[in-house]
Parts: sequence; structure tokens; C-alpha cells
Amino acid sequence: MLDIASQLVTKWARYGPENKIAVTDDFTRLTLDSIALCALDTRFNSFYRQELHPFVDAMLFFLSECGARGSRPAFVTNYIYRDSTRKYWESIEVMKSISLQVIKDRRTKPTDKNDLVNTMLYGSDPKSGKTLPDDNIVNNMITFLIAGHETTSGLLSFLFALFLKYPQTYRSAQEEVDKVVGKGPVRYEHMSKLPYLTACLRETLRLYPAAPSFSVAPLSQDPKDYPIYVGKERYEVHMGEPLGVMLTRIHRDPAVWGEDAEIFKPERMLEENFNKLPPNAWKPFGNGVRACIGRAFAWQEAHIVVAMLLQNFNFRGDDPSYNIPWKQTLTIKPKDFYMYATLREGVDPIYLEKTLWSNGDGGKPASLKENKTAEMKPSLQKPRRPMTILYGSNTGTCESLARTLANGASTRGYKSVVQTLDSAADKVPKDQPVIIITASYEGQPTDNAAQFMEWLQSLKENKLDGVKHAVFGCCHRDWQATFQKIPTAIDNLFDEHGSKRLASRGSADAADNDIFNDFDGWVDRTLWPGIATEYGVEDEDTSESQSLDIEISTNVRSSDLRQDVNEAIVKDAKVLTAPGEPEKRHIELQLPTDMTYRTGDYLAVLPLNSSEIVKRVMKRFSLPWDAKINIKEGQNTILPCGRDMSVFDLLAAYVELNQPATTKHVAAIASSIPDSTLRSSLLATPSSIISSQRLSPLYFLEAHPTATLPFHSYLSMLPPMRVRQYSISSSPLFSPTTCTLTYAVVNAPGASLPSSTEASEPRMNGSTNENPKAITNGTSVLPFRSNRSRGVATTYLASLTPGDHLLVSVRPSHTAFHPPLAISSVPMILICAGSGLAPFRGFIQERSMQLATTPSLAPCLLFIGCRSPTRDALYATELQEWQTRGAVTSVRYAFSRSPADSEGCRHVQDRLWRDREEVRALWERGARVYLCGSGEVGEAVREVVVRIAMEAREGGAEIGRERAEEWFRTVGKERFASDVFA
Repeated sequence: MLDIASQLVTKWARYGPENKIAVTDDFTRLTLDSIALCALDTRFNSFYRQELHPFVDAMLFFLSECGARGSRPAFVTNYIYRDSTRKYWESIEVMKSISLQVIKDRRTKPTDKNDLVNTMLYGSDPKSGKTLPDDNIVNNMITFLIAGHETTSGLLSFLFALFLKYPQTYRSAQEEVDKVVGKGPVRYEHMSKLPYLTACLRETLRLYPAAPSFSVAPLSQDPKDYPIYVGKERYEVHMGEPLGVMLTRIHRDPAVWGEDAEIFKPERMLEENFNKLPPNAWKPFGNGVRACIGRAFAWQEAHIVVAMLLQNFNFRGDDPSYNIPWKQTLTIKPKDFYMYATLREGVDPIYLEKTLWSNGDGGKPASLKENKTAEMKPSLQKPRRPMTILYGSNTGTCESLARTLANGASTRGYKSVVQTLDSAADKVPKDQPVIIITASYEGQPTDNAAQFMEWLQSLKENKLDGVKHAVFGCCHRDWQATFQKIPTAIDNLFDEHGSKRLASRGSADAADNDIFNDFDGWVDRTLWPGIATEYGVEDEDTSESQSLDIEISTNVRSSDLRQDVNEAIVKDAKVLTAPGEPEKRHIELQLPTDMTYRTGDYLAVLPLNSSEIVKRVMKRFSLPWDAKINIKEGQNTILPCGRDMSVFDLLAAYVELNQPATTKHVAAIASSIPDSTLRSSLLATPSSIISSQRLSPLYFLEAHPTATLPFHSYLSMLPPMRVRQYSISSSPLFSPTTCTLTYAVVNAPGASLPSSTEASEPRMNGSTNENPKAITNGTSVLPFRSNRSRGVATTYLASLTPGDHLLVSVRPSHTAFHPPLAISSVPMILICAGSGLAPFRGFIQERSMQLATTPSLAPCLLFIGCRSPTRDALYATELQEWQTRGAVTSVRYAFSRSPADSEGCRHVQDRLWRDREEVRALWERGARVYLCGSGEVGEAVREVVVRIAMEAREGGAEIGRERAEEWFRTVGKERFASDVFA
């Protein structure tokens, strides 16, 4: 086992940190080679060949064809699939011939090994004295190879997928390995000293049993014993009738595992808790005499491999939003699971390989300071100073800021490396500035920063002594209790562990719509001066040279997309509101193959800019419709480099054209205006107006036709197109291959510059001369006129019709924002306003489907805020039908423009307060409360919940606001899940 595991470790070490690893493929090679060597004394050498071993090739086709033959009638297989049938029998003969050769070799050259081959060849039945015939031995050898490698490779693959999804478990397992094994070789005696790792393996098999089902049947052969009743006498079973045991349901039964049964929680599998489980609650190795005979072998192999990998590598996932979809062949395995492996600090690949093959006596690791081969190469260019920029980002904003900084740093003599925070866990450099740009979501790190936070929080002493850092945080003040929590924590933890702060922490509030401007200000006024002071270099302002080096051709048009999303198809699209009301729409999508979701999840949509705004850009820069562009390679941008593509497609699909301009952008545009009066007028535009009215660079360019800003400078101002997340408003129980979205079309009032700004120039397209407003910047009053600010994604979605294609991916919502598993005992209170109804339509649709198997559902109250019972009450007919059927107990409306129709309540928080006695009664029964709406709605509902809590009496008196606030922050939040959007 150590031999084959060492081959895997060596391969991954040689791969390097930037090579993507096909995890299930390599674990399959590992487990197949291990059982072949350990059980049959045969080497397949899967890690040393491009092509598969003949046995493996034959086995894979045999397994594939077995699955296909099971779904085809016999005559179809025999008469239509003749080539497949021929190859099927040839594959069986290949496996048999190789197995017979193993038997022949052992008989020709016998050994005294106590292995499986000798046991089958020379072992005899204690009663009859008979030995196994060769054909029986061959069949058993094939069975061992197939079953033995498939199940263990699935276990290992799922375990590492879960480690990356739950980084705190990954960190705990790695710390245990470090404590028990240290830096020496993994030995057999270590296996019993890794209880947490054992618990992780058990918990993995609970959630993802390799063989997820088996069958049982009644034992009695006496007809008088029948019928038998099972399942609290709900089901009648007859003699010989098989029952399918679905481990995926048994292992996730909330009655045994609790409400968090869907969560990877190894602590429940530690020895004390594991021994308290009821009989048959955990059966991943099968049942009775047909249970897995290779359990001990697989268990030891898994412990050895995981310990060696955690000892030597840090891992990060290829896709931070990977939600562990699985595929099924003979067993189940994660689908499309990739990760990266980085050698841990102090582990040198040459030393590691030497240590693995010399049983730990390879000598001391080479110092990083001694390995200067790459640095000794002479260069005619002035050396560039290194800089590392790390980002944590779910939607792409912080990544865009990181690359913007890298682009600016290159003009100041720095060679920047831009990476995710997770990639830097245990690998923070000490010879250069380290700039961290990150967001936080409800006080949690982003998907690609979770492992980094676990590592950072686990550090001891001055581990970061010698590091020099600066932090910039992007958050939203609607999450007031956790505002800037992660950026602040990172900054403080770096400081506590010895790092030197280069600049005070910068911050931006997404609620102000001015993140890019805030970032530019922090970089120019705080970061660069701090770096200049620390490193003794001149702080040069080179902002004018921060542009992309591009070539434009007008000969060919090409199109390209580069996003980790898949294609969905529109099945239905309709408007839900009456004419004249703020538009809310419904869209139904046929999901890509194998894309799955849970009720309450998000759908991320990669939008396109409207052709109207793209045409405006091309007209402003006098570009023909078929212009093409080639961005030269080697630049800090995620836009496609080194290849031709259509300018139209680049503008439509890759960049944000409506992103508000920053002060730097306005200054750059102003500097290209020849007239000094017009230039000064533009520079006097208040930044608060730019951000609040979301005035884009294109807006200013259209308002000032004499501006001569070149296209490459304009392009460098634009952040890359990012996905937008929307709550899914359907349940997979209704249709697992489709989902729906319910969204409000953003078409809000904006502003445009007055004609007096540049009287001789035409107005920007779409602006009007109505509703003038006066805006003051402290020295003068500028009249602004209204314009419409249209949301990129909602405008795009609203343009789609049945048959259209779009790019989407499923993103998991917060763990708590899913319906409770105990559907018959845990009540729900759902609170929303407007399109915030979206996830709760999915919740209730799921309950309507569950009525077929669970007639008695726990109560569910739905509180909805909208304007009118006749003009914007979304899904009113559908909700009424569900209420009649019992899927929702009661729907409570609050109509802001017709309070007489909603018990005098104008807003959803008013209706919640009015019905507080029912709410309190359900809370005392263990209800879960869910909220979805804007930040304003969220704060109002929170206030009402606190007021309801204040009415609770203790010793005959109300508990008071302070106690109620404390209750909400602690006990209340455990059962209060919110999804608040801007």
C-alpha cells in the first residue's frame, strides 16, 4: 500500500501547484494498483503509462457494457449491438486470461507469501478438504479487482471534495496528522491514533456510500408467516418479495442524525458518538453475509493514503462553488471533481521523493534559499520587484479589483502574482508586499477564502514574522452585525502573528455603489505611499499609463466565451405584474444535463450587455460592426489574450459597460477634452452623484463628444462581466431538470448631465429633458435631468423568450436557508416582500409534492408584502390552491396601497406584528423563521422580531430591549435564516 501511495504522492509533487488534478481518475489508478499488488502480487503500473493496462481497459468496457445491457432487451443486444457484444466477450476473456497467467506464474514459481493468491490456490475447506477450482479462483480475482478498487476510490474522492467544501474539517484532520505522524513516514501503528481522520471517513461513507443501496427479503419460507407488515405496518410484504434499502435516505434520516443530517460533520462519528448510534443506522459496507469482505483492507488503505496526502500537500479546489454532483457506474463518485496540490512549507519535491523511497532516511530538505537556479539567470532588463495580490471573491468584484491593482503595479516596476486566498494557505511570501482584497458574506469568508481562514485561525506564535501586508475589504452594511468582519479578522490575525502592516485597512461599502472609486482612493492615498515608505522606493504616479496593449483589426469577427457556466434553455417567460407596476417576471429554464439543485439554492446567471448599449460604445469610438481585437498576452487581465475576437462580442459578453465611473476615470476622460472650461466643469462633478446615479464612463464620453480618450484606455476602465445570483423559485421535487426564477426588472431613475455642460454637443441616447433636479457640489449648482438606469442581468433576462439559450450555474445557498428536514414536526414562518417571494415559492412547491407521502405537514405561515391585491400579488392563484391543499397553512398579505384589504397593514412587518400571537405560538413549537427581501425590509422585520421578544415575560415583567437584542443575536439567530439583497 505504501509503495503505490508513494507513486501517487510523487506524481502530484511533480505536477506542481498549477496543474489541475483529475481526482477520481488518479484515486482509481491508486486503488486498482494497490489491490492488484497486495492481493494478486501483480503490478499494473497505472502511474507509469499513458495507455491503460489491458486488464483495466477490458474491465472498463465490461462494466460499461454491463450497465448498457441491463437497459436493453436481449434480442437488441444480440442482433443490433453485435460489435459491442463481441467486444464484451473478448473483454471477459482478456480478464480471465490475465488472471489465469497469475495462477500459472505462482504455480511455476511458488512463494511462501501469505497473500490472497496462495490462500485461494492452496487453502482447503476444513470439512470436505476440497480446494477451489481454477475457474472459481479466476472469478474471485476479477471480483476483488473490480469491487475493491471502485469503492475505495469513490470514498477517497468524496472525502477530499468534502474537505474542500468544509475547510474547518480539512484543517482539523491535517493538524491531527501533523501531531501523530509528524514529518516522518506513515506507519501502521499510526492508524489507530487518528480518531478524527477515522470519523471523517465514516462521515463520508454516511453521506456518500459507495454502493448506495442493497436488497433484502423476508427469511421465512413458511406461507403461514405472511403477509408481513413493515414501516409501522404501512407496507405489506409477501414471501420472496425483495425490499430495496436506500442508504442515501437511511444515512440522512433527521430522526437519527438531526436537522443537520445533510452537513458533513465528522464529530458525530467520533468513537463515543458512533457507538451510541441505533442498530443499522450506518451500513455503508452492505448487510449480513453479503457485506463487504474487503472492509479492513479498504479502511487501512484509506487511512494511509489520506495521512500521506495531508502530511505533504495543501489542497484547493478548481471551482470554489463545486457542490459535489455525482455520477454512477458500478458505484458512485464525484463528477468533474478537480483540485490543485501544493507542497506544504518546507517540503521539497526532490527531498520528498527521496524520503518516500528511502523509508524516511533521505536527509534534510533543501532550503529554499539554496535553490536559486532560476534567479541566477542573467537579464538585460531592469529586474521587477515581486508583489503578491490575494483575493477572496464569490461574484468577481474583488478579483476585478485585484487585477486592476496588478495592472497599476506593473507600471510602478512590480511583477504581480494574482491568486485566490485559498492558494496562499501556508504559503504567504515574506520577501514582497502581500495585498489582500476580500469580501465577506454574513460574516463568513468567500468560497475561495474559506481554507485560508481556517489556516490563519489555526496559526500559533509568530508564524507570519517577516510578512508585510495590507488589506482592503468589500462588504455591505445591510449585514451590520458582521460588516467587514472577514477583512478585519484577516488584518488583525496577520498583525497578531508577526506580519507588518504596510497600510491601514481600506474598506468599501457595496451599498454606496462606489467600490471601485473607494478602492482607487485607498490605493493612491494609502497603499502606494505605505509601500514606498517601507521599501524606500519612489512613489510614482503613473496612472496615465494604466491601459491595455491591444491591436484592433476590422477584417474578421470571432466570438469567444470563457466562464465556468453551462447552457440552459428558456422554456417559459412571462410578466407577473399589471401594466404600470414595477415589472416582476417569471422565467422557467431547462437546466443543463446533470445540473442539480436543492430547494433554496441560487442560480447564477452570466448576462450579456444589451445590443443597444454595445452599439452606443462602438458608435462612440467609430468602430465598424465587424471590428476585431487582439489583447496582447502577459497582461494582468482575465479578458482573452493572444487571439482575435470580435469587439462587439467582447463588449457584449466580457465587460461591465454600466459600472459607475471612478474619480480616476472621470479625470482621464477630462484630460482628453481640449476645452479647459468643459474640462473643469466635468472635473467638478460630485463623486457622490456619479455613484448614486450610477454614471458610467460611457455616459461621460457620450456627454462630451470632443473627448479623445482612446479605446484601449476606455477598455481598461471596465471590470470583467460577473455573474448575478438569483434565488431559485422552484423545487426539484416538482421537476428535477427545470427550475424557475422570479425577479424584479431593474429600471430605476438615473441622471444625465445637463445640456449646458457642453451645449454644442448632442444629448446622450435615451436621456430626456424632463424632471430637472438641482445637485450641489458645495461650490456650484448643477441641474441634472432624469434618465433610466437599467439592470444588466434583469434587462437581459427580460429579453429572453422560449427557446433562447443562456449560461447558468447552481450556487448553494447558506446551509440554514433550506426547508427543515423534519417536515412533519418543524413549523415554518416565511417572510418576504416583492420578488423576495422567490425562494418561498420553491419551499411551498416542495411541500405540495411532499403531501403525497406525508399528509400531515407541520404548519407554515407565509407573510408577503406587495402593493395591491389585483396588480402585483405574485402567484396569488397558485398560492391559494396550495393553501387549499394544505401545503401552506395561511398566506398573510400586506398591501401598501390597499391596507384595507390586508387587515389595515401596509407593510409585511406590520402584518407580522399584528399576527404576533400566532407567530409566537409556532416559535414555541420549534418553528424556523426565514426572511427574504431588501436590506430595508430585513431591518424592519428584525425590529419587529425584537419587539415580539420583548413581550415575553419573565417574573411577570417584560424582558426589555437589551435582553431581547441579546436573545436575537444568540438563540434567535439559530432558527432565523435571512437572505437579504441590495
